[in-house]
Amino acid sequence: MAGNNHNGTPVYKRIQNAIRKRIEAGPANIWRYAPLLPVPADVAEKPNINPGWTKLVKADNLARALGVTPGKLFVKDDSGNPTHSFKDRVVAQAIEAARAFDFTTLSCSSTGNLAGAVGAAAARAGFRSCVFIPHDLEQGKIVMAAVYGGELVGIEGNYDDVNRFCSELIGDPAGEGWGFVNVNLRPYYAEGSKTLAYEICEQLGWQLPDQLVVPIASGSQLTKIDKGLQELIKLGLVEDKPYKIFGAQAEGCSPVSTAFKAGHDVVRPQKPNTIAKSLAIGNPADGPYVLDIVNRTGGSIEDVTDEEAVAGIRLLARTEGIFTETAGGVTVSVTKKLAEQGRFKPDEIVVIAITGNGLKTQEAVVGKLGETFGIQPNLASLEAALKTEKLLAGVAMG
Repeated sequence: MAGNNHNGTPVYKRIQNAIRKRIEAGPANIWRYAPLLPVPADVAEKPNINPGWTKLVKADNLARALGVTPGKLFVKDDSGNPTHSFKDRVVAQAIEAARAFDFTTLSCSSTGNLAGAVGAAAARAGFRSCVFIPHDLEQGKIVMAAVYGGELVGIEGNYDDVNRFCSELIGDPAGEGWGFVNVNLRPYYAEGSKTLAYEICEQLGWQLPDQLVVPIASGSQLTKIDKGLQELIKLGLVEDKPYKIFGAQAEGCSPVSTAFKAGHDVVRPQKPNTIAKSLAIGNPADGPYVLDIVNRTGGSIEDVTDEEAVAGIRLLARTEGIFTETAGGVTVSVTKKLAEQGRFKPDEIVVIAITGNGLKTQEAVVGKLGETFGIQPNLASLEAALKTEKLLAGVAMG
């Protein structure tokens, strides 16, 4: 019969099986998905920082704290990437495009994580790098961007000012030969976020999660996660079923959340004022597309205060041993808010996207973790100190 092999297996099923086997036999990084990405076939053989295949953590302790069914809540911890954020995924795609276009300098506008990812990837691949950041970024992110030896330029203003400047530089002779990963290389760069969706589904045993909670900065990560899920459905690698995508923003920079709650299909820019600087994009390029996806999937977009973001950092750390940056604190606290709203059914799988490491934003929690008590090097001193701590704890609880 036409369309079947000698065993009666439909041709499309054979293709699906071949794709899955090729992926599963691939390297433990994003290049296992190379056939689904806009990169050359030999990409895994070129100098690259090879991000991806980060842990999907079954977060039972956090689930209990949030009132979610244990065994159903997972944390996709992208702080395990080479420069400790998901930005390594997108830069890995962009640098392949930069090679193809014969660019000599890799650049970007950045709220911090991207600057570090560009610096590391450029150093590894033999590119010059020059990245542009707001002047008031967290010190950890500045160090992370500068250590790779590229040029680091701080601009007076917020991220939107930096991004505007970079867009102007592309059209200037001074910017010739420069590949801006999130501007003139953006179509390639953005595809890297699809690998988050691919990994989540593969790590769940080739199934879609029921709910995803994703932080929103430019909105590109959320839109490309949705694109990745849709591609796996079209390829037949996962069963087609409904899923919901939720967005997380900081109250001090919540243009997409504000538009969603008002029922608008356009996003009105805001001036950022939040400790979650990696989410502090007041005019998000993919904002309207985020609204479309959230509405289509039946999700929602929430925002939380800076205080709630810090509480989210501490909650994830003390329940799962994962120290996340401020963006992760926002995502955890939004997940808490969604759980309190009853948005998660007991039998549904929920995945939280944690995009960066807390060592980059230590300022957010300094002075908010309690005091270290000192003792003499003997047991009596320790016992006295512990007794005092218990008494103080009792007073505080009372």
